[in-house]
Amino acid sequence: MLPFKLIYADGYDLNLGAHVFPSQKYRLIYCRLLADGCAGPEDFLAPQAAPDEDVLRVHSQDYVRKLKTGSLSREEIMRLEVPYSQELVRAAWLAAGGSILAGQRALQDGWAANIGGGFHHAYADHGEGFCVLHDVAIAIRRLQFDGAIERAMVVDTDVHQGNGTASIFGGDGDVFTLSIHQERNYPYPKPPSTIDINLPDGTADDDYLAILEKHLQRAFQRFSPQILFYVAGADPYCEDQLGGLALTMEGLSCRDALVFDYAKRRGVPAAMTLAGGYARRVEDTVKIHVGTILAMRDAAQREVSSVKSR
Repeated sequence: MLPFKLIYADGYDLNLGAHVFPSQKYRLIYCRLLADGCAGPEDFLAPQAAPDEDVLRVHSQDYVRKLKTGSLSREEIMRLEVPYSQELVRAAWLAAGGSILAGQRALQDGWAANIGGGFHHAYADHGEGFCVLHDVAIAIRRLQFDGAIERAMVVDTDVHQGNGTASIFGGDGDVFTLSIHQERNYPYPKPPSTIDINLPDGTADDDYLAILEKHLQRAFQRFSPQILFYVAGADPYCEDQLGGLALTMEGLSCRDALVFDYAKRRGVPAAMTLAGGYARRVEDTVKIHVGTILAMRDAAQREVSSVKSR
C-alpha cells in the first residue's frame, strides 16, 4: 500500500492512435503499477470532472463555451495540435478534476499524484501544444477559493517551458513559478516565469541536476509555499522525439528525488502531475513516469521513517 493516493480514470486515455502524443500512456502507467506490485487497487482514487465554476476561475467564458459547444475555429483547433472531439473535452475536464483532487489529498496526506494532467501550455483564452485546460492552475485557484491555501509553487521540469503557467500567474505574488527547460525549443515566445532556467541543447545529468538544485534553493529562499505542484515531464530524456536534452533515466530519477526532497525538508505538501513524454518507445515514457511515482513513494516513506525514529 502506498503512503499516498494516485488519481486515475480510464477517461484520461484519448485513444489518439499513432499521434506523437501517446495518450495511452496513462492506462499503461496504471497497468504497470498494478502488474509490478508497486500499487494496489486501494491506492487509486477516481476523480470527478472539474466543475465549470472551477474551470472559469482560470479560463475565459468564451473559450469554455467554444470547447463545450464544438465551436472552436479551425485555427484554434490547429493550435491545439490534437483532434478536437467531445471525448477530448471530457478528458480535459476530468484531468482538471484529477489535479484538484490531487491538491486536496496532498494537503491532507502530504503527498498525492495525478497520473494525468500537467497541461502547462493552456492559456486562459486558448489551448495549444496538446493542452486544452490548465489543470494545475485550476487546482490552485480552487484551493485558494476554498481557503485551503494562499500561496502555491509550481515546479515544472518538462523539456518545454510552461508558457501557459507563466501567463496565467504572471504578476501574481501568491504563486511562484519555476520552469527548467530547453531554451531552443517550443514554445516561442516564452512569457516569463518567476524563475526560468533556459538550458542549452544537450544538457546532461550532472549539469542539469546542479543547475536545478541551485535554483530550487533560490526559489525556496524567496518564497514559502503552502503546497508544491510538481509538473514532471518525461521529455528531458535523451531519446525523446520532441526534446533536445540528454538526461538518462537515472538522471531523471535523481531529478524527481531532488524536487521531492526539497518539499519534504521544508514540510511542504507535494502534488504531482505527469506532463510530456514522447520517447521513441512508449515503454520508455511509461517507465520514466512510473519512476517519478516511485520517487514520490520513496520520499514519503523516508518521511514516515524519520517521524517514527524520533
